[in-house]
Amino acid sequence: WEAVRSALGSLDNFDDPHVSTFVVMLVISTMCFIVSTVTGNASQVDKIWSITPFSYTWMALIANPTDSRLIMMTAVSTIWGVRLTWNFNRRGGYTWPPWGGEEDYRWPALRKGIIPGFTSLDKPVPWMVFNLTFISFYQNFLLWLTATPALVAWSVTKSAECCSESDDGVCPGSVPLKPLDYIAGFLFLVFVLIESVADNQQYTFQTEKYRRKDAKIELTGEYADGFKQSGLYAIVRKPNYAAEQSIWVCFYLFGVSATGSPFNWTILGFVLLISLFQGSGWMTELITIKKYPKYESVYMKRVGRYLPFWSIYMKLFGVRT
Repeated sequence: WEAVRSALGSLDNFDDPHVSTFVVMLVISTMCFIVSTVTGNASQVDKIWSITPFSYTWMALIANPTDSRLIMMTAVSTIWGVRLTWNFNRRGGYTWPPWGGEEDYRWPALRKGIIPGFTSLDKPVPWMVFNLTFISFYQNFLLWLTATPALVAWSVTKSAECCSESDDGVCPGSVPLKPLDYIAGFLFLVFVLIESVADNQQYTFQTEKYRRKDAKIELTGEYADGFKQSGLYAIVRKPNYAAEQSIWVCFYLFGVSATGSPFNWTILGFVLLISLFQGSGWMTELITIKKYPKYESVYMKRVGRYLPFWSIYMKLFGVRT
């Protein structure tokens, strides 16, 4: 917390990545609000969801390009970002002009006021306030938070304790990696792989489903039901969401390794991200249930949303999430 307070206390110190990344986040948030308001497309943050976190990590690395931990964090987060950006692009998320493209189906549902608890958003002023506070600023702030373990890693290399350990009292610029760093990096990439497989299974399913519809081919099995239920989706209902949350828990572990403490202020990143996914998953399934009746009557009764072992518990005791 001391690093954050001292950095934000002097916002003209752009050599400190606490300051530079935070200011960039504020600028991006403002631009997202303006563009989404002018174009009517609320998915501006969605377009940069896979870009800003690893960009902030790069900014931390540029501030200290010799630190082994920052190099590893930047490498794995860039792999995550490039893959997710590619996946978003193949689904039609990017077009020219860049503010166009696909709008996430959840935003129109919210804008129409058909989601319980958000019915007032069908009015212009409440929607504008929601767009400003939650969509544009809170989501961008959350993306910044998920990347802040890189700021902790940078701070450790500049700490008085680290500098005092060198023979000449000069900050060495690089702190040796620990076993936890390798564990965090390995698990991070494992969950990126799981997310990739899940996204590809869903993309292949949706492509084939609409190909059969366009060709007037009779739909059978899960194609008739309308939603993916096999592969990773037989284990959890939202394997890509589950992997995404796990990825940023792993990223936090780099900060744990850097500080030697299980808790630091950047824990807010993955905690708030997990909280966001609880609401996002609930809303997504609320929309899905209205389109596909078997999703609720069959699928939700046998498969958990995010946790594999919860699916086993459901089968044993007949519990539904």
